[in-house]
Order: sequence, then structure tokens, then C-alpha cells
Amino acid sequence: MKKGRLINAEISYVIARLGHTDTLTIADAGLPIPAGPQRIDLALTPGTPDFMQVVEAVTLEMQVESALIAEEIKQHNPQLHSQLIAVLEALQQHQGNTIAVSYTSHEQFKQQTQRSQAVIRSGECSPFANVILSAGVTF
Repeated sequence: MKKGRLINAEISYVIARLGHTDTLTIADAGLPIPAGPQRIDLALTPGTPDFMQVVEAVTLEMQVESALIAEEIKQHNPQLHSQLIAVLEALQQHQGNTIAVSYTSHEQFKQQTQRSQAVIRSGECSPFANVILSAGVTF
């Protein structure tokens, strides 16, 4: 049995396959998921699991080098934006590296999801609760 905290087999498999700069999207319940990436749907009911629960579980296992966020989150969901930035700042301290955070329009963000290895859909029902994480290396 796996020793780490993340027990979802599909997510563990995707993370194990990531190479340097490969991306993984964590999405709210409403983000359109393109046909290309693997779809991992965790949504059970509105709000379950919430976006931050998924971010925290994924980042327990994934070495993160950068994060891409829709610019609109700052205005339309500032509380969640603050929580996400706080988790990324704590993660970079834990990992011992700098995590570059960048922003793009929501339209460009949706296009970028096509390049992700997988899109993990949460049950989050607040606006712009999405992030694309880029894999780093552990050495």
C-alpha cells in the first residue's frame, strides 16, 4: 500500500508520470475540460471537495515549479486567491524553491488547459477557482 497521504490512484498515477514542465490543471466545477487531457472528476456535490482541498492534496505529492492563474480571480474571488497564494508560498518554503506565479486572461487559461496532462475537477462553485501547476524536479 502507498505510504504517502494522497490515496487517489488516478491522481497519484498522473503525478508519477509528470516530467519537468509538464502541467496539471486543478479546476472548479464549471471549467470546460477539453477532450485531450485526462479528466479526473472528483466533484460529488457543490463544494465537495472544495478547490483548496484538492490543491493541498495534489501539492503534497507534486513538485511545483510554477503556477498559472486567471487574472479575473483577483477581482471576482479575492479570498480564494489569497488562500491559493498562501498555499503556494508555504509550498515553496517546504520544497526549497521559488514557485513562479503568473496570470493570464480566463480565455487564455482555458486554452492552456489543453496542454495539461490531466484536469482534476473539484466540486468548487466559486468563480475562477482554477490553477495550472507546472512540474519541477526534485534534484
